[in-house]
Amino acid sequence: MLIDTGHNYMQKLRKLLDWKLLAFLLLFLNVKLAIKIPAIALIYLLQFDFRFGFSLKNSRLPLFYPLMIVIATINFLVGGQYHLSYIIVWLTGISFWLACILAVHQVKLSVEKNDTEVISRTIIIFFVINALCSAFNLLSIIYEIHAINPYKYQGDYQKYFIGTGDYIKGITFDTSNTNAILNAIGAIYFLDKKKPFMVLICMAVMLLTCSNFMNIILLLILTAIFVFKSTRDQKSIIAACVIMLAVFGIKVSPENNMYVIHITKYVFLGEKPEQQSLITPVTAHVLSPDERKQQIAQAYLDSASNASIPKNRIIKPVFATTIPVTKNGRLIIPEADINSAPYQSLTTTPVEQEPLAAFINTHKQVLPISGNDNYNSLTPGKVLGLLQTFGFLHHHLSKIWMGAGMGNFSSKLAFRASGLGFSGSYPAKYIYIYHDFLVNHLDLYLNFFSRRAGYHSLTNSPFSVYDQITSEYGLLGLLALVLLYFGFFASRYQQLTYGIPLLFLMAAVFFVDYWFEQLSIIPFFELMLFLNISENNKLKPAIS
Repeated sequence: MLIDTGHNYMQKLRKLLDWKLLAFLLLFLNVKLAIKIPAIALIYLLQFDFRFGFSLKNSRLPLFYPLMIVIATINFLVGGQYHLSYIIVWLTGISFWLACILAVHQVKLSVEKNDTEVISRTIIIFFVINALCSAFNLLSIIYEIHAINPYKYQGDYQKYFIGTGDYIKGITFDTSNTNAILNAIGAIYFLDKKKPFMVLICMAVMLLTCSNFMNIILLLILTAIFVFKSTRDQKSIIAACVIMLAVFGIKVSPENNMYVIHITKYVFLGEKPEQQSLITPVTAHVLSPDERKQQIAQAYLDSASNASIPKNRIIKPVFATTIPVTKNGRLIIPEADINSAPYQSLTTTPVEQEPLAAFINTHKQVLPISGNDNYNSLTPGKVLGLLQTFGFLHHHLSKIWMGAGMGNFSSKLAFRASGLGFSGSYPAKYIYIYHDFLVNHLDLYLNFFSRRAGYHSLTNSPFSVYDQITSEYGLLGLLALVLLYFGFFASRYQQLTYGIPLLFLMAAVFFVDYWFEQLSIIPFFELMLFLNISENNKLKPAIS
């Protein structure tokens, strides 16, 4: 009897959530490829199905994916780059697109095989787990620094301070931007589902990441929902989200507001940010291992010399004659001097940036931007990157339709294959750097991200889906992105509710990073769109 009861309970528990989908999301969205690949293998073992359903008419999945593989293959065959280093790059790029296809197929299967309420509960559990992990990130920082608000903590050479949000990575362990985007998606979804508690959780986690870009984009989308399509209850929830944003900016991280103001002036008015918020360039001398040892030894000898005391000398303790107290007799504990060195940003090149500095010093003659000590531009790196792409296509008209090829101009793959430690390690003997990538986007990235943290912003990163597709897949790739990816979902606008603001959200997010290669937010976004379409497809028969 007890066994039967336990069996029935387990059956009900299995029907409550899609456990396969939850496990897939938790594993596949992890930043490590070593976890993503087993996640793909596991989900196909549990849900074995390779009927993708691609077709020219009423395709089950976006035709954008196979078309990218076709363009990349033609570029490879025509380009004549048959040496081993590039073959590895090309195969790696193809594998990324195949992983996208395998992932979108599985999330589509999950929506097709489950009731929409089961998928909805699964999504709730995912965001609860992510919120707990994000809270753990924050509590770990508080425990480390022994300060309740790390967003105002300037110690440890401003390791946290306005950069605290970078450490709130959530369950994916990816960048904080990934966490911010996922929670922005969740806020829009739960707002439509009238789940205020979950909206506020997603909003809180997104604010913790301090993603100014996502704060602005979500605020614009929520304003549009507030004005054009929302109930009274939804308006109240949106108002609460705006209040949370204001309180966080004023009370929790006011310095971040000043940073946003400086960046805004930099981007739109061309005003150079204050020098102390930026940095010393990385062209500073990088110490060799021997020089480091010599420096440590010298420091030790100096300290030992200063500490040496004659044996016949008697040290008398010095006692304070007066203790500072308040009028009420309370002891005054002196506060830390925030103008001292530990409370200022580092003026030396951080260890993680030394490979960039060394690379610049080695290839100075061929780097027109980072190799030029006198280079100074008020134009944001994101804009400069787009100008480089347009300039490249203008001077290489033969590549305007199908691009420069995978890994040859603007992609996470190109940065990874450089061997400079971007997006993980890469085998040294297979390092591949295409010349046009070297003198354009790599040079641009080195110029900004080999300097102080003040330069390390989204406005200076050349990373962008639009840039990647245009430069490496040409105008055909860009048309495929607009018509066969966004168009695939937008053509079903009559079946979309929260899916429409999510489309606008992703259209903006694609300016931020190489998201298809990131293999993180894209499958989750596609899950939400397929779920929205499925909800309204099942609703129509009931209404009629």
